Parts: sequence; C-alpha cells; structure tokens
Amino acid sequence: MMLRCFTLMLLLLATSAYSAAPRTFSEAKKAAWKLYAGNPVEFYCGCRYNGNKVDLKSCGYVPRKNAQRAARIEWEHVVPAWVIGHQRQCWQKGGRSNCSKTDSTYRIAEADLHNLVPSIGEVNGDRSNYGFGWLPQKPTQYGACPMVVDFKARKAMPRQQVRGMIARTYFYMAERYALRLSKQDRQLYGAWDKAYPARKWELARNQRLACVMGHGNRFVGPVDLSACP
Repeated sequence: MMLRCFTLMLLLLATSAYSAAPRTFSEAKKAAWKLYAGNPVEFYCGCRYNGNKVDLKSCGYVPRKNAQRAARIEWEHVVPAWVIGHQRQCWQKGGRSNCSKTDSTYRIAEADLHNLVPSIGEVNGDRSNYGFGWLPQKPTQYGACPMVVDFKARKAMPRQQVRGMIARTYFYMAERYALRLSKQDRQLYGAWDKAYPARKWELARNQRLACVMGHGNRFVGPVDLSACP
C-alpha cells in the first residue's frame, strides 16, 4: 500500500512539473483535436473525419440506431473512466463527477492522452464501459465497420488493426495508475500485444503524445523527448 501511494505521489509531481500536459478531461479533448489533425482517422472503424463530422462512407459505416450521434466524433477512453474511477474511493461517494472534483490522481488519469482516441459517437455510446474480448459474432452491426458490441455479454471486440494498441494502453494505464487487471484480461492483452505489434502510426502517435505529456507509453516503444518541438 505504501509503495502504491509513493508511486502515485511521484506521478502527481511529474505531471505537475510538465506544464504542457492537460490537467482535466476538457483540456485533454482540446489537445487531442490538434494532435490528430494531421491524421484524422476514427479508431474503431477507420472512418475519415473532418472537424467533428465523420465521413461514414469512407469506411462503409451504417448507423445501428442513432444516426445523429454516428455523424460526430467523440473522445473515447480506451480504458473507460468507469474502470479508472471504480477502483477509487471517490467513485463510491459520488461517481465520476465527484472523482473529477475531489481526486487529483483520477483527474490526471482521466486526462491522459495516451488513453484517448477519436471514436464515432454511436460506437462510443454502444461500447459504454464494456471490456474487450473475443466474440463469435460477425461484424455486421455497423455496416462494413469491423467492430462488434455484445450488449448481453457486456463485451466489445475491436478490429484487428487496433487490438495491439488497446492491449498496450491497458498495460500502460494499469502500471501508471495502479489499476487492477484480471488474470483473464492480462492473458488476453498479452496475446494481442504479441499478435499485433506496434506499427508506424502507433509509434508516431506515441512520440507525438509524449511531447505533450512529457512521457511515452513504454509498452509501445521508446520516445525521444529531445526531438520535441
């Protein structure tokens, strides 16, 4: 317990020392728009987007239920805010709103750019706080988008191109914010990490985010902070 507290104290000091890092989820979303401007591709389906408007035809996306929400980009936590907060005392006393107001470690985790990706709004809403996993269903819910959400099982299966990054994000968040991962999740993400190694775009993203956050995701690869503008 003492080691965990000491680690989180160092985290707070390191984050506060790097002034460019967003301090709130609101600040993180503003930073994310700029960071992804050079490669505006939605995470779960691979759609292109312009500003907040999604080009649904670019990935063959067909709205499942909510066409209005499907037309816009939202910023999605790969590791849900629910997972981050649910392991903290602040959540038991007032949920996400209370954590954002009273828990500085939660605010830093919620604003961590390494855990944020652009998502079609409808998919973001459907995925909710579900965990990821293997699912037998064929991806037909969203037209040609290769994403599956099983509402009964409360699980989501992402497209192959992002499974490795999801795994490395979970490992990063678990290590940095002392989050508990189940044995089943560790096995799954370990398999995805090996099966889907980081590609150029993920390595470039890691470097770009490191220049804002002050550190990279070591599970993706090394970064060079001296190369930051």
